[in-house]
Amino acid sequence: MSASLPAMAAAPAVSVPEDPADPLAALLARIRACRVCVEQPRRAPLPHEPRPVLRVGSGTGGGARILLASQAPGTKVHLSGLPFTDASGDRLRAWLGVDAPTFYDATRIAIAPMGFCFPGQDAKGGDLPPRPECAATWHDQLFAALPAFDLVLVIGAAAQNYHLRRLGLERFLRLNLTERMLRWREIFDARQGPRLLPLPHPSWRNTGWLKRHPWFESELLPVLRAEVAAALR
Repeated sequence: MSASLPAMAAAPAVSVPEDPADPLAALLARIRACRVCVEQPRRAPLPHEPRPVLRVGSGTGGGARILLASQAPGTKVHLSGLPFTDASGDRLRAWLGVDAPTFYDATRIAIAPMGFCFPGQDAKGGDLPPRPECAATWHDQLFAALPAFDLVLVIGAAAQNYHLRRLGLERFLRLNLTERMLRWREIFDARQGPRLLPLPHPSWRNTGWLKRHPWFESELLPVLRAEVAAALR
């Protein structure tokens, strides 16, 4: 599937200063030009052209207060160059209570997946896990260069594992995804800031999980929307 992807659309413009004195802008430029998973892969090379996708502002006015840490782009995002340009994105924006202009304003919400490029698909047509090269090469540098966030929203095991470690919440690593969701209040209250909130993936594949756990909509979503609104203010 991934080897025969159609030609990609032009990537949307991203406001990144050309100032060489801005180390974050320089780092983002290197990330967007990355070809590590093709030229120095840790497993089979990426079977298509890399297209790193992230939305992170830089410069004096680029300090978003919210970090959205997800898994990796899918096929639609690989083609559009813009995160969550699919039905999952519509559901996620509804969860957050924000419109598309706010969601894609990198000075308000930073979006940094664990895998910056679409990793390809398995034999059953499901997306593969994020490539390991991304976190190993870039993530520690990226989060050392970024200012602290007020709210860290983590989607999926890879993102949760990385950011739980980064924020000193290793005691929750032994829990599986559902157990983390069931203990979301404990995780959220475990530190003063930045505070971390685990989320299930907004994919249609998780509709059954959401129906089996109605507390997500009745208890967690109101807290999520209130915290997002407060951080955006």
